[in-house]
Amino acid sequence: MGFFVTEQRAFRLTRALPTVVGAALFMLVNAVHAQRPHLDVPYVPTPPEVVERMLEMAQVSSDDVLVDLGSGDGRIVIAAAKEHGVSDARGIDLDPQRVKEARANAREAGVEDQVSFEEGDLFNKDFSDATVLTMYLLQSVNLRLKPVILSSMKPGSRVVSHDFDMGDWLPDQEDNVNGRRIYLWTVPARVAGRWRFSTEDGDEGTAFITQMYQQVQGEVIINDQRLQIQQAHLQGDQLSFFLDGKRYDGRVNGNAIEAAQDSGQPVQWYAQRL
Repeated sequence: MGFFVTEQRAFRLTRALPTVVGAALFMLVNAVHAQRPHLDVPYVPTPPEVVERMLEMAQVSSDDVLVDLGSGDGRIVIAAAKEHGVSDARGIDLDPQRVKEARANAREAGVEDQVSFEEGDLFNKDFSDATVLTMYLLQSVNLRLKPVILSSMKPGSRVVSHDFDMGDWLPDQEDNVNGRRIYLWTVPARVAGRWRFSTEDGDEGTAFITQMYQQVQGEVIINDQRLQIQQAHLQGDQLSFFLDGKRYDGRVNGNAIEAAQDSGQPVQWYAQRL
């Protein structure tokens, strides 16, 4: 009788074992997935020839601070340090495995003292000190980043994207490398608004400027005369335009625009934001 009970219990345990093991495996798999970050962008390596062209278009030099968003195995950051002499090149990636791989690649390339890689969400990271920003993301991510780039990065900073653009922010330069698009933008200074305008000839008036990224329009009112700003060009903090047939070159410095001193034949002028 006792043997019969033991046999029945063993039989029930044998039948229950697959269910118990399956449940344990299910919980283990779920735990592993819970620890993995959700990736907005799939990892697709950028070909070496595209990496080099991106850095060339941005005119990367040893004076730059480069940040690569979604840095993957670190190839852009490492190339900036090894081939262009950048001493402060950083990568940000949400995937800890990619960050680990990038650090190993940097050691192998002998540039670990020039580069760093950080795990985390790029929307929670500060890259405002970058003079060059590189990325191979999705357009939807680019569009979310666009206002952050325009509001936090210094005028004149360069932004390079592989394959995906910035919507209505038109690039300053485009290229095609083996069917892959590369886009370059220069972060523009903020010049929209009203300005008190004066020249070395004693003319004074008010300038009204509208702006869509690097595209600038407007007019200047001097002695009740409305003069249209023509052929305006804004690249970073450098602004040039024609007014009544004369060329004006200036550098935007926050709430002031000062005449450029080395542009050939500039009119001496000054503008203060109102």
